[in-house]
Parts: sequence; C-alpha cells; structure tokens
Amino acid sequence: MPNLPIKLPDVGEGVTEAELVAWHVEIGDLVREDDVIAEVMTDKATVEIPSLYEGKIVALGGEIGEVLAIGADLVQIETDADVASTSAPQQAPEPAKPEPVVDDAAPPAVRTKPTSAPLRPHRSQEAPAMASPAVRARVRDAGLDLQHIQGTGPAGRITNADVDTFLANDGAPTARSTTTRRTGTEEIKVIGLRRKIAERMTDANARIPHITVVEEVDVTALEDLRAKMNATRGDKPKLTVFPLVSAALCRALTDHPEMNAHFDDEGGVIHRHAPVHIGMATATEAGLVVPVLRHAEALGLFDCAGEIARLSNAARTGEATREELTGSTITITSLGPLGAIATTPIINAPEVAILGINKMETRPHWDGHGFVPRLKMNLSASFDHRVIDGWNAAVFVQKLKTLLETPALIFVDG
Repeated sequence: MPNLPIKLPDVGEGVTEAELVAWHVEIGDLVREDDVIAEVMTDKATVEIPSLYEGKIVALGGEIGEVLAIGADLVQIETDADVASTSAPQQAPEPAKPEPVVDDAAPPAVRTKPTSAPLRPHRSQEAPAMASPAVRARVRDAGLDLQHIQGTGPAGRITNADVDTFLANDGAPTARSTTTRRTGTEEIKVIGLRRKIAERMTDANARIPHITVVEEVDVTALEDLRAKMNATRGDKPKLTVFPLVSAALCRALTDHPEMNAHFDDEGGVIHRHAPVHIGMATATEAGLVVPVLRHAEALGLFDCAGEIARLSNAARTGEATREELTGSTITITSLGPLGAIATTPIINAPEVAILGINKMETRPHWDGHGFVPRLKMNLSASFDHRVIDGWNAAVFVQKLKTLLETPALIFVDG
C-alpha cells in the first residue's frame, strides 16, 4: 500500500502557518477517514485536522509546539485509498473551538524571590553521619551514637554544639529532619494559548508606555445598594459588584470618551468608539481570556449581570464564539475576593485604558470626629501614556471614585 501525505490545510484567510498544539494519533495507529489526527492553533482559532483516508500512521510531521507552514506534511499514512483522489484540493475544516482572546488585561503574575538554599541542611536518617575526627572521638568516649545526633553544620555535619545540645537533652535523640533534598528540573514547553498570552503580553508591555493610577474608594454605599437590590431581585440574576462598576464606567466614559478608544500606533490614528464593549478578564483552565460584554452602555444592571454570567460560563467551558471573544473597547480585570490591595494591569492592546478592581476590605476611616469602619476598595487603572496624559488619567479615576462612592449619580443623566 502506498504512503500518502496529509498536508496542513488552509485554516483561514491570510493564515500562512499554524502551531501544532496536540496530536491525537501516534505512529502505528490505525485511523479511519474523518478521525481527528491533530489540533493546530492560529492567531484566530484552534482547529482540529481530520484524516483524509483510512489507514495506518507511519510518520508525524512535527513535535508539539512546532510551527508548520500551510501545505506542509502533517502526517504520512499507509493506505489503499485512491491516489487520484488526492489531487483534489484539501479544504480547511471548520474551527473546532474559537481561540480565546489573550488576557493582556490581567495583571502580571506575582513574582516571588526564590529562597536561597539553606546554609546548614539537615541530613536524612538514611545518610551517614558526618563529623570531624575530634567530634567523633568525643562522641565515642561518651558512649554515644552519632546516628542519634542531628547535625546542623554544613551539609548536616555534626558539631560540638550539636553534641552539647544532645547532652543537654539527657541523651534523648535530637529532632531529625523528615525532609529530603529534591533534585531535578521539570521542563514545561510553552505552547498554544500560553504561548499566545506570553507573546501578546510581551508585545503590549514593550510597545505601550503604561501609567497606572491607584485610588482608594469607599464602596460602603455601593455594597448597601447591591444588597438591597439582591434582596428584592426575585428570579433575576444575582448582582455582583461587576455590573455596578460597569455602569459607573459607562457613565464616566460619557465625559471621557478618549478612554474608550483604540490606538493604531503604526498608522498614527486614534479610533474613539461610541459603543462601550467591555472586555472581562476571565480565568479558565486554559488560561486567562477576555469575553466581551457588548453595548454595556445600553444594559440595565440585572441584564448586565445575566450577560456577564453567560459569557463567563461560555469562556470557562470553551463554548464562547469568536465574536464573543473579540472587539472590546476597554477592559475590566478583577482578581476577585482573593485579589491584592493594588495591581498594575497591562493594557489589552489596541485599547488605551484598563480598569483593575481590587479586593474589598473593612478599613478604619476618619470622619472628622473619630475612626469608623468603612468598606473600601482600591481601583488600579492603567493608561497608554502615548495618548492619555497623566492629568486626564487622574481626572477620569476621580470621576469613577465619585460615582462609586455616590452610586445614585450613576443613574442621573447630566
């Protein structure tokens, strides 16, 4: 039987290459026509590639994470299929699932400084005791057993001080470490969505000069309003703080339309948008993605809450459409109740602004007579400093602060 290639098909208009993100077959596997053999990712979608023939896989065209050109051999298959049929052009399959938009809006991962190796690691119980000849002689003369003494010197060496500690405990064995040294390094290849996230965050951070404004907001009145509305909502969706912040953002953008914009830095053009399409940074098992709350300016609070819940669920289950994952004009990112006091979110290019919601907590507030407990939250807003001046950024954040601290103003025209 002849070996025939299955080539990487044209998976989208203007796409010249795709990243191999998953194999569904191995060499020697028997496949039927239309069985999925691989998944590839482009800038627009993750696509499943089916087999064109029935037969046995005899060669794979690349490794996971490798970028293949359109038309390159994906696999070689041993088959008795009609060779003439291969002359027909291979059609691109329908995208199996949309590629989530990378959450450039989410704040960068917290970096922790690695701890240095301990200067005096303890030896395990199985390791031979280490001590100088003088210490060994002292232990021997005292009728002791080195294995009962825990060393605190370099590499677990037993010192005279360790012998003193042992004797001070009336000869009871000193505490032994139950931990052992770990060795080895795990190599994790950055592929698929994680590679897209890395590439786009690197590009946004390199190209956009960020300015971040952090402001403390008293959200006591906002939370009181939310609680009262939830208590009487009936069968309507439960309100979270997100719909209220979205409403405040839409209201603030009427006075500051320069924030609801895209900046084409190559063309030198700013595109200000009339509709407010809010990107929502959402955590999924695959990574952070950004479903889009479209026409937020026209949604009531409960309608907004329902749409937020629907979009978030679709993003987490991988069922969001490409349209639902593209086209945001400004983004809100939140780490939820586990969030930090303040963050420095990265702009979701080509947008020019992003709003970060940080955790709420009760803090002391001076009311002119004494300290009283108030529920407060910090806003972290980042702006593209090429087109947004620091003064305008500060004024915009102060507008949001006023609206959130006096939520009735959100619903007052003019």
